[in-house]
Amino acid sequence: MRQFLTFVSLFLIPSACFSQTTPATPGSASPAPAATPLTLPQVLDLAHRSNPTLLSAAQHLAAVHAQEVTAGLRQNPNVTAAGQMVTLSPDDPNGPDFYSVGVQRLFERGNKRQLRVDTARSTTALTGFQLDDQRRQTDLAIRQAFSRMLYAREALGISRANLEGYRKTVALMKVRLDAGDIDQTDFDRIELQLAGFESDQDNAELILRQASIALQNLIGIARPREDFDIAGTLDPPPLTITLDALRTSALTDRPDLKAAQAQVDVDVASAKLAVANGTADPLIEGDFERTGHANTFGANINIPLRIFDRNQGEKERTRYEIESSRLALTAAQNQVLSDVDSAWAAYQTARVQSERYRSKYLTEAAHVRENLEFSYRNGNSTLLDYLSALSDYRLVNLAALNSKLQLLLSIEQLSYAAHTEINP
Repeated sequence: MRQFLTFVSLFLIPSACFSQTTPATPGSASPAPAATPLTLPQVLDLAHRSNPTLLSAAQHLAAVHAQEVTAGLRQNPNVTAAGQMVTLSPDDPNGPDFYSVGVQRLFERGNKRQLRVDTARSTTALTGFQLDDQRRQTDLAIRQAFSRMLYAREALGISRANLEGYRKTVALMKVRLDAGDIDQTDFDRIELQLAGFESDQDNAELILRQASIALQNLIGIARPREDFDIAGTLDPPPLTITLDALRTSALTDRPDLKAAQAQVDVDVASAKLAVANGTADPLIEGDFERTGHANTFGANINIPLRIFDRNQGEKERTRYEIESSRLALTAAQNQVLSDVDSAWAAYQTARVQSERYRSKYLTEAAHVRENLEFSYRNGNSTLLDYLSALSDYRLVNLAALNSKLQLLLSIEQLSYAAHTEINP
């Protein structure tokens, strides 16, 4: 009678792919869900606006984008001023006075400024795809938490129905005990089973509450509400999409794959910038000088001789980084196809198992329980047979519910792997 606790507690363990959220920043308002149950699209929309991890990542993207401004800035000119041989008396033999004012500026060669801008823009694109992938992971965590809450709610309904039905059986057995049809020992054995049913309901209520807290945490609610509720079903629609279409969608739309390609672009831009940084940048200066009563103009140019340091190390490093990121892109493409194929196989297995319980075992278990319950109440079967049938019905019922959950989770994993909306 304790199988229910063991069975449903498996779904209390958070999924490994759940995103870890950070505490909300001070002053940020947590969303207050409406009193009416929330649908999955509403929950996802709330999370996109309130999940602190996603908000933090969005702020990081804005910070990275701001670096494009820095990359596009031109070199500032410098102003120099000097005074020499300045005397306090016009008859001082140390004169005449000498004053100079100059302006100098570094002129970059090799198109460095544009290459810096290109590198910064590539980095912004990479960070944007990383944010999209983080949002994809958070959406999966929310979908799975949503499904587990639906499961917990239905499991609680089953526990309550089982407890209510068994209490009726105990009441009927009390009538038989008073009439002398059964002895006190048999009645006590029957009544003792109430403890298991009551524990099942208590544990189901606890699991539902914890599932609600987990989902609200993913949304970004700092203080979970008791009246939080959701609307949905564990029965997903049949899939009409093919495996080839899922593979194509994954290779086209997966943000982690786009991030891997963006990393190649960043490394290519960095390599071009490394080559440009190996060129010499002249420093040009213009001066105005006044000596006594004479005014003169002058100009200087300072060109560093890149004899020893021509940025060889960075050129070599970026060349290897390009090759590394291209190999990583190939690995990411292989992983994307592997994810889709694995998720598809899991979906096929879950679909078969769910259909098996729905079309056969649920009906058989209910039929056996009803027959043996009727038979035992009329004294035609043993107490052991009745209790065994009751236990089988409970386990099959929960196994069928679990198969529905696993089917829905497999569809959500398939949507995650292909980055396409399968079960809206």
